This record gives sequence, structure tokens and C-alpha cells, in this order.
Amino acid sequence: MFVSGSIMRGEGNELSDIDLVVIYPKLIRARRESFIADGFPVEAFVHDPETLAYFVKSDVDRGVPSILHMIADGVIISKAPQEAERLQQQARANFARGPNPLSGESYDALRYALSDLVDDLAATRPLDEMAAVSAMIYPRLIDLILLGRNQWTGKGKWGPRLLRRTDPALADRMTKAFLQAVQGDAAALLALSEQVLAQHGGRYFAGYRVEAPIQARIAAADSSDFVPGDL
Repeated sequence: MFVSGSIMRGEGNELSDIDLVVIYPKLIRARRESFIADGFPVEAFVHDPETLAYFVKSDVDRGVPSILHMIADGVIISKAPQEAERLQQQARANFARGPNPLSGESYDALRYALSDLVDDLAATRPLDEMAAVSAMIYPRLIDLILLGRNQWTGKGKWGPRLLRRTDPALADRMTKAFLQAVQGDAAALLALSEQVLAQHGGRYFAGYRVEAPIQARIAAADSSDFVPGDL
């Protein structure tokens, strides 16, 4: 078992939880569960070696080291310390190598989504819509910046935290630009977004294509709620 989280790093607050990675020899399926122990909120990520390998690969592919960071940074509490240490050393090696290069469908989708949001923000619109669009741009822009530099990115608070570790000056610029945008002045956030997109070939619209899975269909006989009309 690995114990991780801000409390273990000495960075916790009154609302911080404890993260556990629990590994059994064999499970039917992995799971995540939350509970309270001695007044502390606990998030448990329960795996066997095969499910753990699956989610570690997912972390590397997505560039978001969720389970990877918990193991690499965690405190070992285990009846099999040698095996736990082996897993931790593997996690630390994977973490040190960084994410897979940003490429393929995920790269195209990120560039396309950010380009579309920049178009939305550039248009004249009410303040509440500007705030909503800016909030969607913010994490995607962090993803493109960090993954474009072959650095890990993160969700929620981890995105800006990792950006600040990588480039404090850019993190300051981005924070100011975002705060100005949600207050109605989008110029700085648009300029920063255009600058980052330019490093990846500029805005991306023409030529973008994504296909649905081949199984993405329901036979007409099974779709009683859908009545075909003139299409």
C-alpha cells in the first residue's frame, strides 16, 4: 500500500484528504472508493498488478500522472516491502521520463478545441458567457503549453501548480490574463492563446476530422424513442 497526498507532503489544509493506493494479488476489477477514517477523508485506489499497469499506461498516454505520482511520491506501508519498492522505483522511472510526445488524435483534438474556444471568446458576447468560455480555455491552454514541452500536465489545481513549477513567469501572465477575461477584458488571454497556438501551427479548423467508433449505432428496431422523419 502507498499513502500519498498533500497531508503526507506537509502541505495539507483542513479540507485535504489522504490518498491510498492498495494493491491486491488479483481482483475482478479495479475500483476507487471514498470513506472517512479517524476524521480524515480518504480516497482509495484499489488495484492488482494488471489493472495498475493499465492505469499507469493511461497516465503516460494522457500526460496526466495521477496514479503514477501517488506511487512515485507515496510512503510505503506494506507486508511485501520489496515488491512495493520495486513498483515505486518503476513509477519514479516512468515519472522521470515524462509523458508520451504530444501527437496524433489527442494533439489534433486539443488544438481544435482550443482554436474553437478562442473563436468563441473573440466574438462579442455577454460577461457570463465570456467567463464560461475563459474557464474552458484555461485548462486546455495549460495542457498545450505543458504537453507541448514534454512536461506532465494535471487536472484541477494541478494544472496551474505544474505550470508554475515549469515556467513561473508564464504562470503569472496566464493568471492575470484569465482574471481579466472573466471580468470582461479578453485581450490578454486571446493574445496568449494565439501565441501558444502559433507554436503548434496556428488555429486548427480546416482539415480536422474524427470518426465515431464503428459500433456507435443502434439498430432501428431497438430505438423505439426515435421515429425517423424526413432527413
